Amino acid sequence: MKSLGLVEVSSVTAGVDCLDIMCKSANVEFVTWERKLGGRLVTIIVQGDVSAVSAAVENAVANAIIKPCAHAVIASPHEETVRMVNLSAARIQKKAGN
Repeated sequence: MKSLGLVEVSSVTAGVDCLDIMCKSANVEFVTWERKLGGRLVTIIVQGDVSAVSAAVENAVANAIIKPCAHAVIASPHEETVRMVNLSAARIQKKAGN
């Protein structure tokens, strides 16, 4: 697994905005997202090389339409962290019918 970047914001619209910023600003790819509290808290997860993920997260934090609640870059995720992210991604794919 590549490095992970996480950005948590307080609306679905802001989450989509952060994803757009991250994908446009660096060579990262969308992995999954989590919505809590009826979409009032959204975490976007991307992956890529450490430098790309760091740049993407920094740009999202600096330019988001709503200031993110939290953000992180995990340079070398533990296998249990990878498992959790993969479970989330599989759940999203299942809902989409892929």
